[in-house]
Amino acid sequence: LERLATELLAAAGPQERSRLLLGYARRLAPLPDAARTDANRVMGCTAQVWVSAELDGEGRLRLMADSDSELTRGLAALLVEGLSGLTLEELLQVDSAVLGQLGLGAAVLTRSRANGFLNMLESLKRRARMLLGDLPRFPSLLIGAERTSAQGAFAEAQNAFLRPDGAVVDRLVEQLAAKKVGVVAHFYMDPEVQGVLSSAAERWPHINISDSLVMADGAVKMAEAGCTAIAVLGVDFMSENVRAILDEAGHADVAVYRMSADSIGCSLAEAAESPAYDAYLAEAGDTPNSLHVVYINTSLKTKALAHSVVPTITCTSSNVVQTVLTAFAQVPDVHVWYGPDTYMGRNLAQLFQSLANLSDEEVRELHPAHTQASIHALLPRLRYFEQGTCIVHHLFGGEVCELVKEGYRDAYLTAHFEVPGEMFSLAMDAKRQRGMGVVGSTQNILDFIAAKLGAALEQPFPNRLQFVLGTESGMITSIVRKVQGMLRAAGRDDVEVEVVFPVSPEAITTDRQQQQVRAGLPTGLSVVPGPAGGEGCSLQGGCASCPYMKMNSLQALMTVCQRVGSPAGEALLEAFKPRPYTELVDGKTMAQAGCVPILHMRGFQKGGKLPEALVADITGRHSA
Repeated sequence: LERLATELLAAAGPQERSRLLLGYARRLAPLPDAARTDANRVMGCTAQVWVSAELDGEGRLRLMADSDSELTRGLAALLVEGLSGLTLEELLQVDSAVLGQLGLGAAVLTRSRANGFLNMLESLKRRARMLLGDLPRFPSLLIGAERTSAQGAFAEAQNAFLRPDGAVVDRLVEQLAAKKVGVVAHFYMDPEVQGVLSSAAERWPHINISDSLVMADGAVKMAEAGCTAIAVLGVDFMSENVRAILDEAGHADVAVYRMSADSIGCSLAEAAESPAYDAYLAEAGDTPNSLHVVYINTSLKTKALAHSVVPTITCTSSNVVQTVLTAFAQVPDVHVWYGPDTYMGRNLAQLFQSLANLSDEEVRELHPAHTQASIHALLPRLRYFEQGTCIVHHLFGGEVCELVKEGYRDAYLTAHFEVPGEMFSLAMDAKRQRGMGVVGSTQNILDFIAAKLGAALEQPFPNRLQFVLGTESGMITSIVRKVQGMLRAAGRDDVEVEVVFPVSPEAITTDRQQQQVRAGLPTGLSVVPGPAGGEGCSLQGGCASCPYMKMNSLQALMTVCQRVGSPAGEALLEAFKPRPYTELVDGKTMAQAGCVPILHMRGFQKGGKLPEALVADITGRHSA
């Protein structure tokens, strides 16, 4: 690589460097047709690129590559010439930063080519690891225009519910239409439930599967269209939010029902009702010029009581970055207190620390009112709660991330903003370095998959895109629907999307272990909860699946629908209504007071800045 870098750095300019690259391309050995497979394709390249690796008799790597673009073939040749002959361990230690030191220059190594160049290196590393046979194998679902296929018992369970029983769909549609019941469900519902709801939605329009914020908006639209009751498939704070927003919109007569008479909890929302969070808010309330940014996934009680202590605005995982940066830009010397999600708060701090190392131009791409200096200045005034986590997103910690890094280093990486910092960092690095990552909400993840698929459909050649799903597995139904809709609209059966489900390290096998199983040899694997087939699919077995969300069953939905409208049934449904609040907060009902931070967020989303009333509260509450 040093020799090649010397040649490129000595070149007179971009044209000379391009000529050198074309020369490297010509002397690259042709790749055998047998190696031009989908398995050897490099994802994230605008051109078709294939890479392969094998070991010689001395345990050193022989690398091979090819492309249908001559300049890209030249870049591949740099890697083949520069890295062939290394041991596996030596190749894995090659830092991607070395590719930027080859002297290619921005005119030759455009952003898209730079991403492709880095993806080639990651693909070579992955294929080299495959030679050892110890790469982790997570369950996955392969999606085509008219078919889906699963690898692993957990993925097979997801796949089984994508084509629901038509009779079950018929019964549900009949009940919903007869009783005028609308359904709002979270992306994290069980795939069995989502499969039936998605099919029912083709015949009954008042069914909406979305993230938590949009659920309430959907309920209002259903009420306006004549629905007399709303069934909420989610955890308790979601039904509370739906009830409150309907009341604010003038639909207090529309009934709202949960799917259980028992509490449908949430570890994250419960953390915000703890004594530790009360103490955190008290400290914020004692600090002048403070703003509490509270995650939408909390109860109305949390929002109401918090706002009574310190000015509060609600945020979502998709708008939290802009909310916090706007607050720092709009209110001089403001102190921002984020909560209750520890991982999201830590990820925010990490993101802003990385921004502080970028140029002003790069910072302004994220927020036009900030510079490197302003980011440096805000860091000491950003606080986050350190005792609140989602039990599902907690799965995506160190060990799982190491397995993702080892086995899926060249895939597209997605991460919800609530995941631990290790997964957040992997996805952020993939986004910055290779254009192959996203961090955000469930909707952000779905939009990212659709955008990458859309780009692939613009290319005339076959493709397979692989995405690691760094969030709750329940959103696979929405992904399948979106992907298949796009493939059918494009008339393409030669493009596929593979969705990979990370699971607990104790609940997976490697390639070598799977070969041993097939040969009847001992593997050293312990028995884990869940079905046989390489990984567990219970929460204990390590899947990203929320036990609270699973309380929202099809049977529960059918029971609620059957009871709606009958006197005896309505009496039984009293226990299914959202938690009632009778306390007053600052002269308002708990529900009304809890809506204030939500309405502040609505104002921010509409106008792009904090509402004037909120700014006045931040700056004036202590002086008053």
